[in-house]
Amino acid sequence: GEAVVYSVNVRDHFMIAHSFRGDAFGPAQKLHGATYVVDATFSRSGLDSSGMVVDIGLASEQLKLILGDLNFRNLDDDPNFAGQNTTTEFLARNIFDRLVRSIHAGRLGEIGRGITAVSVTLSESHVAWGRFEGPV
Repeated sequence: GEAVVYSVNVRDHFMIAHSFRGDAFGPAQKLHGATYVVDATFSRSGLDSSGMVVDIGLASEQLKLILGDLNFRNLDDDPNFAGQNTTTEFLARNIFDRLVRSIHAGRLGEIGRGITAVSVTLSESHVAWGRFEGPV
C-alpha cells in the first residue's frame, strides 16, 4: 500500500546577528542581521489514539524555548559556533538536533514519542529558505 504520513507544523521566528568567513559570502562577510521565520514540521505514519500527530501547544513551547537561546544574539560570540559559518542550513540542522533531543527527553509528551521525522525550515525572506529534515 501507499505510505501514509501525517504532519503538523508550528511556526515561530528569531533574530540574530552574524558574519561569514569566505569570499563566497561577499558582503555577508561583514556583521549583519537576519530574521528567520522557522517552520518545524513533525511527522508520523499514524495518528495517536486522540487523532493527533503531536500536541501543538507543547511543540510550539519547545520551539520557542530553543529559539530563545538564539534570539537577539550575535552568533559570532557563541563559543558553540566557534569556527563555524552559521548559515541558514547550519542553523536548520542545529534547531532540528535540539528538537529531536526534546522529543527523546519526553518534552513533547508521550504522544511525541510517536513522531518518526522532523523537518526544520528557516526562511530568510519570502524568496529564499533552507531546510534540514531527518528521522527521529
